[in-house]
Amino acid sequence: MEVFRLSNKAYAKSLSGIGAALKGARWNSIGIEIIYTAANRSLAMAEVAVHFSVATAPPDYKMVTIYIPDDISMKTISIKDLPSDWAVFPHSDSTKMFGDKFIADNKYCVLKIPSAVTKGDFNYLMNPRHPEFSRIKIIDIEDFRFDSRLLK
Repeated sequence: MEVFRLSNKAYAKSLSGIGAALKGARWNSIGIEIIYTAANRSLAMAEVAVHFSVATAPPDYKMVTIYIPDDISMKTISIKDLPSDWAVFPHSDSTKMFGDKFIADNKYCVLKIPSAVTKGDFNYLMNPRHPEFSRIKIIDIEDFRFDSRLLK
């Protein structure tokens, strides 16, 4: 399976959860390493674009294609399994605890989870500490430009 990550050029060549750990996000607290990816390129773009305006859109982003072997351990989460405030912004503590538990339990390498940005789409969260993680590989990195019509 291929998943996608829109990344700043400086971080595109490595798979690390350090960036997420520095600031925390919807599915992780500060200090917890996790890697956010999306089921398709447009969702990867949407997940990043919601944080920018045309004036602040980074000019040096890369679209990273990542290969996840089909037999990697993965847990699929449905909306009914999530905290009731899972899609709010700013991100709730309940979603951070949900993702932190996924990492701490270390039972699965990947968590397939609904997108809060695009209903019906899924994000794939990766646990960089899981023993199977070394099998996940970057297979392509392409220049990416945000279309100014999207960010007004």
